[in-house]
Amino acid sequence: MSSIIFTLFLLLGLKVSGTTTDTWRHCADLLPLDLLSFVLERDPSKLVPGVSMRQAGGVSGVQFSSPHPSMSFPSSQLLVDCDLFPKEFSFVLTIKVPHTATKRNEYIFSLLEPKNDEKLEGVRKEEENTNGHENGNISQRNKESERHGERERTRQVKSNVEHGRIILGLRLSRKRLHFLYRGHGGVTEHWVFGGARLADNQWHTLVLAVSRQHVRLTVDCNSPLEIVPSRPFPSDLNIQGARFHIGSRGRWNGLYSGLLRQLVLVPGSDATHYVCPSSDPKLAALSVPPLLSDLPATGRNDDNHVTSYDSDERVSVGLERSCSEQLQGQMWFNPLKKGLYLCDGSVWIAVLEDHKRLDYVLEHQVLTTSSETHDIEVFQVPGVGLMAAMAHRSSASGSALYLWSHSGFQLYQNISTYEALAWRHFSMGKKIYLVVSNSGGGPDKHLKKETGTDFSVIYKWSRRSKKFVQFQTLQTHCARDWEAFSIDQQTYLAVANHRQGDTNHTIDSVIYKWNKLTKVFEVHQTLLTSGAYDWEYFTVGPYHFLVVANAFDGVTTTVDSVIYIWINGSFQVFQTIKTFCATDWEMFQIGTRVFLVVANGHRLQGKGPSQYAINSTIYELDMNGQVFVRFQEIITYSAVDWEFFSLGEEHFLVVANSFNGESYSLNSILYRWQGYEGFVPVHWLPTIGCSDWEFFSLRGESYLIYSSAKAPLSKVFKLKTY
Repeated sequence: MSSIIFTLFLLLGLKVSGTTTDTWRHCADLLPLDLLSFVLERDPSKLVPGVSMRQAGGVSGVQFSSPHPSMSFPSSQLLVDCDLFPKEFSFVLTIKVPHTATKRNEYIFSLLEPKNDEKLEGVRKEEENTNGHENGNISQRNKESERHGERERTRQVKSNVEHGRIILGLRLSRKRLHFLYRGHGGVTEHWVFGGARLADNQWHTLVLAVSRQHVRLTVDCNSPLEIVPSRPFPSDLNIQGARFHIGSRGRWNGLYSGLLRQLVLVPGSDATHYVCPSSDPKLAALSVPPLLSDLPATGRNDDNHVTSYDSDERVSVGLERSCSEQLQGQMWFNPLKKGLYLCDGSVWIAVLEDHKRLDYVLEHQVLTTSSETHDIEVFQVPGVGLMAAMAHRSSASGSALYLWSHSGFQLYQNISTYEALAWRHFSMGKKIYLVVSNSGGGPDKHLKKETGTDFSVIYKWSRRSKKFVQFQTLQTHCARDWEAFSIDQQTYLAVANHRQGDTNHTIDSVIYKWNKLTKVFEVHQTLLTSGAYDWEYFTVGPYHFLVVANAFDGVTTTVDSVIYIWINGSFQVFQTIKTFCATDWEMFQIGTRVFLVVANGHRLQGKGPSQYAINSTIYELDMNGQVFVRFQEIITYSAVDWEFFSLGEEHFLVVANSFNGESYSLNSILYRWQGYEGFVPVHWLPTIGCSDWEFFSLRGESYLIYSSAKAPLSKVFKLKTY
């Protein structure tokens, strides 16, 4: 009876085990993972214990003096959200092997199973004996291959150790390179490459590529050595709880005695084409730790010949990176975020990110401001950081410029403004500018009253004083918005003039062009607008568009907003769209589809009551008809701003609801793209007189910030993703 019960339990266990295996996740769709950088850059200011840095021929590498725990880490920290090792992969490594290594068994890296205190010490000794003497059954011999006139052999060896601790490893032994892995039935298998001649005290770059059909070793971009295994690499290699050990297998016996400069795992592909061909194949680099590549590489001496070496890395891997001018053009892969980023000299720009999902929105910071705020502009200053310029209503306190610190935005600079309504950031070359829309006329209020003229101001970033300083003033009329853009390498500024005096709303808005000779902005074109509130510039293919939000013509808010297209050096009318006190346009793209969404403020006809609960509209560009057509209506409450952003493959719109006819305390709403259904509401965010939303990302995290035109505060929300 007990044997029957045992058999039933065994069958049940097998069934459960098989079901569980089916649900295990493979490590796939990952970018190159720099194992060496991962351990060296936990504290970039110093080397980890057990490691020293050495130079050979002007090239830097690390040398291991002990198998310190700092040189190991759980595999789950790099191979995130997966239980099984990739079915296909490559390792790229650059090593320098001394002659003495031919007498030892040394591990360049190993992936070990979780420690089990109940394992017999005899099993460990058996593994050591197997590693030391290569006693085992030869399961396959390859045909001899010819390279550079020499005959080389590759062979595959299977050990009899059934419960060895090694899951995966790469080691040197007697002039051979061994790739070890936990094979079928728990048997540790060896793929052995002979004749590579690595122990010559010279630098060599190796690419070990494993696929279902073959295993290839490429040394210094030469013709590869190939093994065709009798059985493919296992597709169910479980790495749960496993740990990587760099330069050892976790203990003294097997410590690598040479220099290691590069060690990169490339899941899912043969990495040979990433590094080959190369002008310096022995030092072909895919990802070299900055700690090594930042040291001077003076070249290698071959007799009297000196060869220079460019040590710039292509991709660095780690959890934290700072972007600076010195790293401009470098790429960084964050294994936890599964994102690839490009350094533009000041900030990491997302090139490829994992499919994030918005979970919830968390209040991160409440900023007490000196006055109500009409607008926020978030931007980066290279070498300084992320900044936010706030357009404050009060002329007495001026407007504030904030700098992001570890906890949030902190006051950085006050700038004198006069009832500021908007900021716009732009750059020309390496020079950075801010332009503010003043509506209060400046110190000379008498001039403002007589002529209805204000003076908006352009500020330029001073690298010396680390502040924005006044650069140019421009005559405006209650300017509500500035837009900066470039066409044919020329820089333009468009101002939305809202009204002249108290009643004249049908006036010219102006487009300025940068004069490279006089070094100032000059009038390029005027466009007749009606209570202009906002400009939005965008491109579709080779075409340049500029759309104005017209809000009021002096009688009604039911007026046409206009889309302009750039033709022969100026903007011409492309399409008119009826809007209702339009306060903002936002252009966005989803795939190949192009959209424009308008924020309608309220309906006003003559002396009748205003209607604040009205639809705002999303329009989609009909490519065939060359016209924007109505796509979706969304009920809003005196909307004054839309902000579009994406998280992974999800797309969102957030609206600034400011007033419902009775209260300024309203929910602004976050909408998510649902394809055929359009945008649907997913989050309700309590706001007070919300006047602007801005989305920004920093160090892999995403945020929203809103300003209030009715209370002296702004709030930063953190977007939690999963």
